Amino acid sequence: MTSKTKKTIFAAILWGAIVGPVVLLATMLIWVASDPERFGELPSFEELENPKSNVASEVYSADHRLIGTFHIENRSFVSFEEIPPNLIRALIATEDARFADHSGIDLVGLARVAVRTVAMGDRSQGGGSTLTQQLAKNLFPRDISDTRNPLKKMANVIVAKLKEWIVAVRLERNYTKNEIIAMYLNVVPFGSNAYGIRAASYTFFNKHPSQLQVEEAALLAGIVNAPTRFSPVRNYYNALARRNFVMRQMVKADYLSQASYDMLSAKPIELRFQQEDHNTGIATYFRERVRQTMSVKKPERKRYATLYDYQVDSTEWERNPLYGWCHKNRKPNGDPYDVNRDGLKIYTTINSRMQTYAEQALESHLKNELQPALNAEIKNKGGRIWGSSVSPEQEKELTLMAIKQTERYRVLRNAGWSVDKIMADFNKPIDMTIFTWHGELDVKMSPLDSLKYYKSFLRASFMALDPNNGHIKVYVGGPNFRYFKYDCVKQSKRQVGSTIKPFVYTLAMQEGYHPCHKVPNVPQTFVEGDSTWTPKNASPTSMDGKMVTLKWGLTLSVNNVSAWLIKQFNPQSVVDICHKMGITSKIIPVNSIFLGTAEMSLYELVSAYSTFANKGVNVMPVMVTRIEDKNGNVLSIFNNSVKSEAISEQTAYLMTNLLQSVVNHGTAYRLRGAYSLQGPIGGKTGTTQNQSDGWFAGITPNIAAGAWVGCEDRSVHFESLRMGGGAGAALPIFGLFWQKVLADPTLPYGEDVQFEVPLNLRKINLDCDAAEDPNKSDDQLDAFSKSKRKKNVSDEFF
Repeated sequence: MTSKTKKTIFAAILWGAIVGPVVLLATMLIWVASDPERFGELPSFEELENPKSNVASEVYSADHRLIGTFHIENRSFVSFEEIPPNLIRALIATEDARFADHSGIDLVGLARVAVRTVAMGDRSQGGGSTLTQQLAKNLFPRDISDTRNPLKKMANVIVAKLKEWIVAVRLERNYTKNEIIAMYLNVVPFGSNAYGIRAASYTFFNKHPSQLQVEEAALLAGIVNAPTRFSPVRNYYNALARRNFVMRQMVKADYLSQASYDMLSAKPIELRFQQEDHNTGIATYFRERVRQTMSVKKPERKRYATLYDYQVDSTEWERNPLYGWCHKNRKPNGDPYDVNRDGLKIYTTINSRMQTYAEQALESHLKNELQPALNAEIKNKGGRIWGSSVSPEQEKELTLMAIKQTERYRVLRNAGWSVDKIMADFNKPIDMTIFTWHGELDVKMSPLDSLKYYKSFLRASFMALDPNNGHIKVYVGGPNFRYFKYDCVKQSKRQVGSTIKPFVYTLAMQEGYHPCHKVPNVPQTFVEGDSTWTPKNASPTSMDGKMVTLKWGLTLSVNNVSAWLIKQFNPQSVVDICHKMGITSKIIPVNSIFLGTAEMSLYELVSAYSTFANKGVNVMPVMVTRIEDKNGNVLSIFNNSVKSEAISEQTAYLMTNLLQSVVNHGTAYRLRGAYSLQGPIGGKTGTTQNQSDGWFAGITPNIAAGAWVGCEDRSVHFESLRMGGGAGAALPIFGLFWQKVLADPTLPYGEDVQFEVPLNLRKINLDCDAAEDPNKSDDQLDAFSKSKRKKNVSDEFF
């Protein structure tokens, strides 16, 4: 073989080594792109123009604070202009130094990586993926782990990589470099449930990305390479080394001076870490209520146990535009909206400061007063959580019922375990983390003891709204959303005790009675079939057997007076007035209705009481004022509240007068005494049998609010009325809350605003407290009654 022939062969081999891989690569790219049946579909041009990614919906308060998100992946978009230049420089210097020069695939970088990795055995250079390739991988992920065959798995990896290259090139053709950078930073995961730079910035530093400092930007740019390995929360020193490496790369690229690096690299990592999830932040119960309300599907009869509940929800579907909003409104492609994925901006009625005050008031009262008192009672009973009226046999039944309602029991039973084996498992101590008012606690406890522990925890709820427009300002559904998911504002329905009595008195005021009208304070007997029933007062008074005013009767919550009123009207009339004023729960018209045997939610009760403060007009509670899409386009505005004139303005004002007497002289006087609250406040306390529930509903000229306190199981309760009654259990939450609100000068509430007196009542004297003057003249009352009394009102006691 001649020298010339050898040279020719060598040249052919050399060119083959150079051109062959390129030809092979090009052939493979064409093959992958042209054979979707074998290799799977590539994203279409339409998909490239509108890449899909799960974008968190953002929930804002009325005072423009971001209070939470709805998300599968916690991701919110920012524009390129909102991204700090130092973050972009840090990212390019570390991940893709030739980003400005390549068209999606960096052949020079690939060659360098190939030489250093294959020839020199240096794996520090990574895989050579450009930012555009990484974006393609995040936007259009492919499953490459569907086989256990190593060769087939490697082939899948190669195909997936080739697809990423094709998509990367297409992305470069459809978007500018700035748009690609912005898209990359909006979709890439940063760990700790943070997707995209906005979520990451708030999660790690609690600030907007535009406010990031150089060292903070470097830290976040370094995390994307390996979010767990470089997490500053889990692996501090790895994160610190990675941050400094990123800044060294910035120095090499002339993005950062050596002096700045020396100063910044010496700093420790300073985080303001707060992982964003559905269990944290303020208004957690409210946010979940908004999500459920927007996502509910149109009611279907087959999904309801009772016709009444189906009719209630069907009515709300028709009247409330937010109820089922996601299904009533459609995206441009015809699909329903998804609050967890579509990046909606939801502007709510909640005031973040008032919400914080309410949460603080509820926590303070439960943590410092109520729960220690209940724990002391349980300790005095030898650790027995059930009320003293519960017999040992009933206790066993209640315990077994509670066990059967748990997920643990259902799983074990479905696995074929016997009841005895399950009970043994429930009595076996295991390691667990429990909630306490002083933080989470790791303990060794049996599931049964854990069940009893949580049964003994007091639940509570609080809600406040503007009676004039129905805007919900405060919504606290429970003590801790992470551990107690059940919403005790709207989801829970309990007996309401004496908070129902104002509705009975409303009938009297509506039918022409005056607050100073006198009635006999004597027991009333009801004939019920073949038997009789005579309700009693909660405690004796100095006025027993005497004539008393209606105001006095409501002020001290005297059952005799309420029973007398029921006889003048009828239970069905009470049911009707309750429904007219905003209560939607089914109420059975029985004679004992005035004792609060009916069950309803705090949400309904507060809505109904707001009618008194709003001159007789009930406004359906409003949670959301506006919804926008992720681009800021307005989709819905909720400014037409559903209103109904439930009672007359005169009746409403007379009721505010009666309710103020309860606060000024009666069962709610603690607001004036212990909490030193001034200004016009009306309200009513309520207590159910055995102190299972404590209630308070209150009104001012511009706020209607209510509180409920009780345990999950009605058989767990206080033994004493002092702590378990409405005045001791629920009223203090309102008192603490209103103290904080009045002390905040930035809030539009004060003590000088009065309930507006209707023109036809301005000359009527309503100062008739029978406790102070039981023999007051009736001349004015008779004149008032004669002018307003209707013919069907019985006057049988006079």
